[in-house]
Amino acid sequence: MIYFDRVSKRYGPTTALEDITLSIAPKEFLSIVGHSGAGKTTLLKLLLAEERPTDGSVFFESVDVNNLPLSALHHYRRKIGTVFQDFRLIPNKTAYENIAFAMEATGRSDEEIASDVPYILELVNLADKASHFPDQLSGGEKQRIAIGRAIINQPDVIVADEPTGNLDPVNTYEIVEILKKINSMGTTIIITTHNKGVVDAIGKRVITMDAGKIARDDAGGKYVL
Repeated sequence: MIYFDRVSKRYGPTTALEDITLSIAPKEFLSIVGHSGAGKTTLLKLLLAEERPTDGSVFFESVDVNNLPLSALHHYRRKIGTVFQDFRLIPNKTAYENIAFAMEATGRSDEEIASDVPYILELVNLADKASHFPDQLSGGEKQRIAIGRAIINQPDVIVADEPTGNLDPVNTYEIVEILKKINSMGTTIIITTHNKGVVDAIGKRVITMDAGKIARDDAGGKYVL
C-alpha cells in the first residue's frame, strides 16, 4: 500500500531522513518509535505530501505522491485521516459538530451526516458527550473526538502523530483500544510514539528510528532503543 523508496530529506546542512526504504501493507498497524529528532514526524509529512523528499520517492497504491498535480493532492489526502497530539478541535463547535464539519468539508449530505456522526460517536464511546464543547471535555475525550473526525470519511489510512503524548495512562489505554478496534475493521494505522507502554499494548510491528535512519524493524512489537 505504502512504499518509501530510498527516501532522504535534508533541510540545508541537516539530514532529517537518510536512505529510508520501507513498505507498509494494507490493514497493518505500525508503530514508529525513536527519540525526538529521530525523523518520525518528517516521515509522516512526506507521506502526507506536506514535504517533498530530497531524494527517493514515496508511493501510495503505486502512485508517486510527489508527482501528483495540485488538483489531485486534495483527493489523495482524503485517503489519510490524521490525528495529532494537540487534538486541533474547533473550540466553538460541539463534539458532534467537530466530526460533522469533516463531512461537510467533503460535500456530504445532511442525511449522511445525520446517519454517520452518531455511529462514530458510539464507536469512540462518546455518544453522551455529543453536545459538549471541547473545553468541557477531558484530554482523552478530546482525542477520541479527534479520532472520530479522522475516520468519519472512511480513509484507507489513519496517521496518528504522538496521539497519547498529552494523556494519562487510563486515557492512553482507551485511545490505544479504539485505534486497535479501527484497525480490526480494516483501516491501516500508523502511529508515532515515545511510549513503550503504547507499543507493548498494540503488540504489532515496530519501526525504531535513530538519527534519520531505520535502526530496527521488528514484527513482534518490540520497543528497543
